Amino acid sequence: MEKEEEPAPEKVNSTLEEAHEGSVLDHSNRGTTSKQTAWVTTGRGTWRHAGFHLATTIATPAAFAPLPSAVAALGWPAGVISLVMGTLVTGYCSLLLANLWDYNEPNRYVRYRDLGRAIYGRTGYWSVTVFQQIAAIGNNITIQIVAGLSMQAIFVTYNTSDPSKVTLQEFIIIFGAAQLVLSQLPDIHSLRWFNALCTFCTVAFTIVVMGLLIHAGQNKDGPTDYGVHGTPSNKVFGIFLALGTIAFSFGDAMLPEIQATIREPAKKNMYKGIGLAYSVITTTYWLVAFLGYWAFGFAVQAYVVNSFSGPNWAITMANVFAVIQVAGCFQIYCRPTYQYFEFQLLNPKQHRCSLYNSLARLLVTSIYTALVTLIAAAMPFFGDFVALCGAIGFTPLDFIFPILAFLRVKRPKSPIFWAFNIGIVVLYTLVAILGTIGSIRYIVKDTVQYHFFQNQ
Repeated sequence: MEKEEEPAPEKVNSTLEEAHEGSVLDHSNRGTTSKQTAWVTTGRGTWRHAGFHLATTIATPAAFAPLPSAVAALGWPAGVISLVMGTLVTGYCSLLLANLWDYNEPNRYVRYRDLGRAIYGRTGYWSVTVFQQIAAIGNNITIQIVAGLSMQAIFVTYNTSDPSKVTLQEFIIIFGAAQLVLSQLPDIHSLRWFNALCTFCTVAFTIVVMGLLIHAGQNKDGPTDYGVHGTPSNKVFGIFLALGTIAFSFGDAMLPEIQATIREPAKKNMYKGIGLAYSVITTTYWLVAFLGYWAFGFAVQAYVVNSFSGPNWAITMANVFAVIQVAGCFQIYCRPTYQYFEFQLLNPKQHRCSLYNSLARLLVTSIYTALVTLIAAAMPFFGDFVALCGAIGFTPLDFIFPILAFLRVKRPKSPIFWAFNIGIVVLYTLVAILGTIGSIRYIVKDTVQYHFFQNQ
């Protein structure tokens, strides 16, 4: 893709900048209005806050709880290799992307789509925008389903007399209402302490699930079946689905937006934040994925918590931690959509919490939350959406674009470096194609077998 000719950035009135404390001139917003640039958040967070945001965005139970079933579809050798490679490659790509934060001084690329435009012109801008929206909306549909399943599991555990009294759809609506309240917070930085709690819940969820997995593995009724079963076509599409699931588990389509919340030196602080996040990710992902497959083998459920039969108090704890954690993840992924429409509707000459701006934000967040909740309630096919979202949305933004952008901007001279990175791009392009095929096949299959809004 060739970079296109673009107009010079408009000069922002200094009084407008001063009127919005906490805003910053986004030099990468070439051709945008002063109204838009006035609403970009100033970096005030620390590297720890970056780590909390990244860990909340990536290491969510919705992402790593399906990993045992992905490993089961691939088998021990291929499952281990795929998961370890995914961890290493996405960590590497995150560092490359963070490095591009200020590649074209004095510009700071505080939104992923603006970085895409700076490097590849309008094609890059709209490509990133489309992939980011697919990833974000698909991720939040998945989160709604996970939250609903977790809340339903808690209810069923302690209401044995009438477990179907409250349906899965009703729990999804309850979670959606809670997200609408949290959506009134103005930006990602305002979520920093909630996301610290979410990071704690990620670790706590992992510890509880590890205990349950070890308990289940030590109390097996017989030998565990580690074979991959089904017809030849089901095995093939199962592998495709597993690749999409693993891609989804490392989904982070928000790194530039998170980096924009970090104080200078933003690159150095972001590197440290990535290190903190990936220490959490590696520990949680590998332990849950491998212990889950070890304990249940091919019989493991798409959402590993559903595989447990007891003890009930521990399963309840895991579900509570899951609901809290995915609430924070939902909030980060809805922000690009909110930001886009807020740029169109909010008045930068008024305070962000003025009556007009508050009502405009309430309108935008209500429409978004209602649509995501409606889709999640209508088609609660958790595993299928995980794979589709990972293949179409996250793989291009997490595995492919960071490498291509870095090579285009930095132009390294080593042919070995080029070959290594292009090899990663080719491999994960194939993963994206196969994951999309597998997930669409299973969504069509499940849609035929189940009716819309079916309670599970």
